Amino acid sequence: MKPARATTRRYLPSSPFNRTAVAPPPVEQYALNDRVSHDKYGLGVVIGVEDDIAVLVDFNPLQERITTPFNKLTRL
Repeated sequence: MKPARATTRRYLPSSPFNRTAVAPPPVEQYALNDRVSHDKYGLGVVIGVEDDIAVLVDFNPLQERITTPFNKLTRL
């Protein structure tokens, strides 16, 4: 009689099913009057902050609400 196939399988430490959950990176915090640069809109100043949801940035003469994640926004 042959042994069951499950008993002869190798243990793979790199299996995607053995991984533990990884916490997402923390959301970057912006404060009022922070100078920022955006890939599309250019240089601006933070004029409003909505907790960890969004920031309102003044790119003269345009004002934009940028939501999280702030991939294209960097603090100067």
